[in-house]
Amino acid sequence: MDRIQAMQIFMRVAEAESFVRAAQTLSLPSSTVTSTIKNLEKYLQVRLLNRTTRRVSLTPEGLQYLAQCQEILSLIEHAESSLTDAVRRPQGRLRVDMPSGIAHFIVMPKLKEFHERYPDIYLMIGVNDRQIDLVQEGVDCVIRLGELNNSTLVARPLGRFRWVTCASPEYLRQNGVPQSPEELSEHKAIHYFSNQTRHANEMRFVRGTEPLTVPVSGAVAVNETGLYIKMCLEGYGLGQLAERVVSEHLQEGRLIEVLKDWQPPSVPINLLYPHQRFLSPAVRAFADWIAEI
Repeated sequence: MDRIQAMQIFMRVAEAESFVRAAQTLSLPSSTVTSTIKNLEKYLQVRLLNRTTRRVSLTPEGLQYLAQCQEILSLIEHAESSLTDAVRRPQGRLRVDMPSGIAHFIVMPKLKEFHERYPDIYLMIGVNDRQIDLVQEGVDCVIRLGELNNSTLVARPLGRFRWVTCASPEYLRQNGVPQSPEELSEHKAIHYFSNQTRHANEMRFVRGTEPLTVPVSGAVAVNETGLYIKMCLEGYGLGQLAERVVSEHLQEGRLIEVLKDWQPPSVPINLLYPHQRFLSPAVRAFADWIAEI
């Protein structure tokens, strides 16, 4: 029995509280995960996990063994990552989740550069605009927009996005150009909703230190950035978007910024990963690369 591999499988089962989810995130057959845990318990002569039809939980001995496994595997990972690139280049599977706007308009245009620099990293890009549980879903790191509220994750700040209020030339020709937030009552907006957005029918602005929230009517709401941009381009209403994400559309006149004196609040962007004593070479490589671009 490969005890290192058994420890890794045990840790994933304990974190996911499920043999099936652990198998999925490890890309292993469920039977392999189940037999590995059985063999590990037989070898240690102790029960590590309680199994029910609904969930898997740690026994007191399993909880103790989990802490020791985490320490041992962190030390092994640190020993490997401390080697020079001449001996060991960052490699292996790396699962990264990010909002669709960042994936399509920031990461994708530069992705070939990443693979040229790190050819041994197998990059799995998950695209969604919802918050996920990194441990439960087997994600190594995630890019998130907005203020952070989870202290269990390590955050690497990447900067802030300037947001703009914009619309297509066709929409503005038909409906006029708003000159102040008060005029938005005569306009329509494309609404954006998510698990974190409670008031999707509002637009937020700041002028100097003065904040302002304005309700804006609309006929459609979406929960994906790419679709939001497409509807803005097709004249469904006003939208608020990260300037970096739509910079090409703004430069080429497909979208026009309005209300420049009243800009939406800037939004922080962070790379998050689970708290670990030592960061894996692959995660460190991606973190450095995404910070550059």
